[in-house]
Amino acid sequence: MAMQILLNLILAFLWMFLHDDGSASRFMIGYALGAAIIFVFRRFWPNDFYLIKLWAVVKLLALFLKELFVSSFAVVRAVLRPKLNVRPGIFAYETSLKSEWEVTVLSCLICLTPGTLTLDVSPDGGTLYIHAMDIGDAEEMSGQIRHTFEKAIMEVTR
Repeated sequence: MAMQILLNLILAFLWMFLHDDGSASRFMIGYALGAAIIFVFRRFWPNDFYLIKLWAVVKLLALFLKELFVSSFAVVRAVLRPKLNVRPGIFAYETSLKSEWEVTVLSCLICLTPGTLTLDVSPDGGTLYIHAMDIGDAEEMSGQIRHTFEKAIMEVTR
């Protein structure tokens, strides 16, 4: 992937120099043309086309920001109520992520989301122990994590 990005930058600068124009618009045109050339020749690369992975990273960040805002408002709403009506709890989450990096990213995203905290990870990395501020159904929460964060992490890494 890094080689594709480097080649795309080289093609963009080459396009700028051939046109003897150092403007940002000329660079962007060269970058788009370079990306198109790399896309056409993508079968010769051992990895997938890098803009697909980049788009998956952008989607993961957008998902995290959405979950951050939604959970922040849920925490504020729960705290500002006259009667604190929360059911805190700890549940074990079985993950299908394989590498240490994937599990680390998942646990960090869980920790950064208000109202949840990753307490521990099993030695094999297959189970995360998560504390939630308001846990109605552990299976429902596990499903939310599986269909949001875990799915997005798999798109980025696989």
